[in-house]
Amino acid sequence: MAKKLSHYDASGRARMVDVSGKTATHREAEASAFVKLKPSVLKALPRNPKGDPLEVARVAGIMAAKRTSELIPMCHALPLSHVDVEMRLCENGVAITAKVVTTAETGVEMEALVAVSISALTTYDMLKGLDKGIEIRDIVLQRKSGGKSGNYRRPR
Repeated sequence: MAKKLSHYDASGRARMVDVSGKTATHREAEASAFVKLKPSVLKALPRNPKGDPLEVARVAGIMAAKRTSELIPMCHALPLSHVDVEMRLCENGVAITAKVVTTAETGVEMEALVAVSISALTTYDMLKGLDKGIEIRDIVLQRKSGGKSGNYRRPR
């Protein structure tokens, strides 16, 4: 684990990390989130008058990953090679996963986390007419590879 936070200078001011001296390498990250839905909302999904809310949420996640640096102040704009968002219906909600790939000087963890977060929020937006009590849970980094810090896999 790092001994200091990299987004602060010696005087404690927030800063963008200078990655200009780093070598571009292949990097991947995968994140997940869960949207808890009542059985009545799950049952109504095929009849949603707004269309397929999960497809809208999936596309929103892909779009969000590409705009992460506009949302998170110290993130670098990265050339994303691939973004994949999957929405899987479960008996009590929707499991969301995002995988993001780049060849760059810094990682794509934030892009994967933003993708699942926006997918979850879009799911809420598309379904809030059926239930305002929808819960968004467990937004986490599942794994990452590449870069100086190496590989990470979330313990089960």
